[in-house]
Amino acid sequence: MAKSVKLADIAEKLNVSTVTVSKALSGRKGVSEELREKIRTLAREMGYRPPSAERDLSAGKGFNIGVIISERYLDGQESFYWKMYQEVVTKAISRESFTMLEILTRENERKLELPKLLQEKRADGLIIIGLLKEDYFDRVQKESKIPLICLDFCDRKHECDAVITDNYYGMYKLANYLFDMGHEDIGFVGTLLYTGSITDRYFGYCKALIEHGREVRRDWVIDDRNMDTGCRDVGFQFRFPDEMPTAFVCNCDMTAGLLVEALREKGYRVPEDISVVGFDNYLYSGICSLGITTCEVDIKEMAREAVTRLTQRLAGESCRRGVTIVEGHMVLKESVRRRAEKETV
Repeated sequence: MAKSVKLADIAEKLNVSTVTVSKALSGRKGVSEELREKIRTLAREMGYRPPSAERDLSAGKGFNIGVIISERYLDGQESFYWKMYQEVVTKAISRESFTMLEILTRENERKLELPKLLQEKRADGLIIIGLLKEDYFDRVQKESKIPLICLDFCDRKHECDAVITDNYYGMYKLANYLFDMGHEDIGFVGTLLYTGSITDRYFGYCKALIEHGREVRRDWVIDDRNMDTGCRDVGFQFRFPDEMPTAFVCNCDMTAGLLVEALREKGYRVPEDISVVGFDNYLYSGICSLGITTCEVDIKEMAREAVTRLTQRLAGESCRRGVTIVEGHMVLKESVRRRAEKETV
């Protein structure tokens, strides 16, 4: 069976963008008549066919959207990023577009192997969910030659469009909530620099401490995963300090749930002895029986923004560029207790 021809194939032959090809084939402005005719002629010669007779490029619909996620972020079927991908699929369908998921293995990233959907030019545009290894992202960004959106991270080297949650102020608000509840000794749980999200949340935590005149103690900043693999390896244990804080902010609900269980094994009660907050408002069953106070990430809005911006770019429409920050909101549950004056752990 012959491989179907994509917009990217035509664009590569003529050394133009997929947006230019899209405009030319849909009859929209922004392309000279000479170039339009070249594109149409080549499309006919290559046997290009729109994916559907109903395809409406001028409305930003009918595109094939590739989605890439590293396996490092997929902890079984209920991972936070599985949920995010499901929302991307839903939003793509609402714009009469299709999604193709490719999960990158650690070996793919180590060997700098391009995703199959890029090698075979199956996608018109690309959404990357979750931070990739820097050298791997370099190669994808250089060789993809199609519009790209980063979802839940932004790249520090390339000026790529991105949609992220408000990690900094979300964690700042959670830490301030703990101060409002009488806590002054507050630790942070998350492996710094593993992802931009974790680091941004750490800085939000630091801002709250500094504004309340509290020291950021290094022994109260605890790793929650292996820095090299991103995993909680067999036998992983939180390294608690000798002097414990009265509360912990955690970089995600998964970490918060595991922390609660680890504290209980050490003889601490949550929230009676130590309060704990998380981030995401996404904790699947079996991790922790306690409701975790958290900052809910608006996954639906993030997915909607990413898909809308990508399809608008593919259709040649004007759209916002750069980084879009989607605000979340606090969700109060059972894991925080108001602290009485002079109460100690």
